[in-house]
Amino acid sequence: MTSTRSLQFAAVSAIAIFAMAADANAGTITYSTNAAGTEFVSPTTGLTLDSSSGLSATLTFQPDANTITGTPSNINFGIFTLECIPCLTDQVDSAEFSAFSFDLVITDSTDGATGEFVGSSTGGAVAFNASTLTINWSPLQIGDGTSGALTGNFQTTFFAITPTSRIVAPNSGANTGETTVQGGIDSAVSISSVPEPGTLALMGGALIGLGLLRRGKIRGK
Repeated sequence: MTSTRSLQFAAVSAIAIFAMAADANAGTITYSTNAAGTEFVSPTTGLTLDSSSGLSATLTFQPDANTITGTPSNINFGIFTLECIPCLTDQVDSAEFSAFSFDLVITDSTDGATGEFVGSSTGGAVAFNASTLTINWSPLQIGDGTSGALTGNFQTTFFAITPTSRIVAPNSGANTGETTVQGGIDSAVSISSVPEPGTLALMGGALIGLGLLRRGKIRGK
């Protein structure tokens, strides 16, 4: 009876440990920024903002569709593209953008929650090789739980955004005129607090071995 109980205990303990290992490796989140609420909300609505005076220029946002990422990770929420075609030939005058605001909606499909970063800008001037446009974001974090949530619950997941996005000049950037909105994703549950999978496997095997050894000793008596 004692040997049976020892073996059962070892097996149950091993299963629990392996379940912990599976949970530790299940830290992937699917998110997107292409919800209907992601757009310029002032002085116009939509994903494209036109310059208010001077040369003709546009600032357009390209949201991210469903993206799967692990936690923690550095991520981006989409790309602003500044285009000023007249600036290519007229390098004396500039395009002027009036103050504007932008709503960036985060959809966490894994946890079933949405939240919103709000960007505000005082506007500025744009030329072929210059831009004074900046966007300041608030809040700087949404989640975990219902913190900053529009709907649902982020559970242990939280998203952070860089405080300021500095819009590059039309002739600048890795891709001409593109500015990536950068941020990060993490979990309130510390991964370091969970043993590594290799350690868990050794612990599970040791428990099973102890159970079998105990059973063999009892049979040998």
